Amino acid sequence: MAVERICVVVVSGTRERLQMAAMAASVAAVSGIEVTIFLSMNAVPYFVKGASANPPSEGAFGDLIVTKKAPDFKTLFSQAVELGDAKILPCSMALDIAGIEADTLESYVGEPTGLSGFLDAARGAQVWTF
Repeated sequence: MAVERICVVVVSGTRERLQMAAMAASVAAVSGIEVTIFLSMNAVPYFVKGASANPPSEGAFGDLIVTKKAPDFKTLFSQAVELGDAKILPCSMALDIAGIEADTLESYVGEPTGLSGFLDAARGAQVWTF
């Protein structure tokens, strides 16, 4: 059975998890798979314009991502939207709690969405969590 749609829930603010979510989303999107990314909790602040793309590492591999100069997660998420069929939806509740205005998010991030809206979009899709 071919995968037609995936939904990626990103709640972590650690380098390895953000990187893996971005790699999975970008490869899927440029491979013709429809991708919806839901950003929430600790992931959201990294998508404010000008925010650091330097989250803490969980372990040594996170540090290797930097020293080996792998494309950073923000670049990969941006490419997923620009080169493939990907949408990045920030969690409206997370934005409210963190006091982040939607217009301060990176240009490739879409409109804020509630969890119920994301769950509706995820209906019938594979859902991955990072």
